[in-house]
Amino acid sequence: MNICSCNREGRCAEMAMVCLTDFEEYAKEHLSKATWDYYAAGADECCTRDDNVLAYKRIRLRPRILRDVSVCDTRTTVQGTEISFPVGIAPTAFHCLAWPEGELATARATEALNTCYIASTYSTCSVEEIVAAAPRGFRWFQLYVYRDRKLSEHIVHRVEGLGYKALVLTVDVPYTGKRRNDIRNQFKLPPHLKVKNFDGIFQPATAGPEEYGIPANTLDPSISWQDIYWLQSITRLPIIIKGILTEEDAELAVQHGVQGIIVSNHGGRQLDGGPATIDAIAEIVDTVQGRIEVYMDGGIRTGSDVLKALALGAKCVFIGRPAIWGLAYKGEEGVREVLQILNDEFRLSMALSGCRNVDEINRSLIQCSKL
Repeated sequence: MNICSCNREGRCAEMAMVCLTDFEEYAKEHLSKATWDYYAAGADECCTRDDNVLAYKRIRLRPRILRDVSVCDTRTTVQGTEISFPVGIAPTAFHCLAWPEGELATARATEALNTCYIASTYSTCSVEEIVAAAPRGFRWFQLYVYRDRKLSEHIVHRVEGLGYKALVLTVDVPYTGKRRNDIRNQFKLPPHLKVKNFDGIFQPATAGPEEYGIPANTLDPSISWQDIYWLQSITRLPIIIKGILTEEDAELAVQHGVQGIIVSNHGGRQLDGGPATIDAIAEIVDTVQGRIEVYMDGGIRTGSDVLKALALGAKCVFIGRPAIWGLAYKGEEGVREVLQILNDEFRLSMALSGCRNVDEINRSLIQCSKL
């Protein structure tokens, strides 16, 4: 796709960005190959990454008519906080690779749209800088558990003190998945960027080999359900588990007292061959039975995708790569455009399906027999 077309004076006139794939094509054209490959990477053959998107196309809607959709209300709540529509920003690393202001621009965009931003442990701006950039923003923090538990404990206390509203514990990375292009490209953060939340903690002279900006073998592969109790003992923040794909683990999550689940396969970047998240969510929602909130990420590209996810029981969805594409296009303004397009498309899909508010979205809207 050509993003600009030349007029008679030879100047380029900007073309309208109509849908999320416009931003994707722009980002692919303008980011360096290594950066694009990093963001686009899936594990192994990328089957799960690709199926995250394709699975939505297998789901059909059952629209209702003559329902007076002159007013459609997209507002919802997550963990008791109202947001303007049920789409937030998933935790994604290294935003400064896509735009110089990085996570600061992302935080401002989500503040402006009044939705939830999950800041990544692997941010290229610190948790303090993110708060300063968008002081009224609604934020959660995505957490990993490290072999040195004091590292995890220290950052939990930092974000709790800064007013982050929940911890999103990522549980599907005992080891990093095999992302072939990152290996081929020998991907590393450029020297001017750092994982800012650990700035000064890891000393280069003693750190040894790095993996995605921090020393290799720092993540703790021994993490287990017992660590949920440890985390509960050091914080009062709600704990949301990200990376659940089965009813068995959903039940264990409820039993261990967490406040939410994000159905996620890490954007297809970890285990290849697992289910698309939209195909996994129904069994998890059925298992949880409303005891805790269920969210999901992976493959959201249109407003009708959001509608389908909510119809299958998601309380809110989170986007990862599309936010990066927006950043690459125009920083804060680009992320705002991506979110606004999804908001507008979601509202239109609601109206055309006969839903006047999110409470009217339910499984009767889906042709379950076709799944």
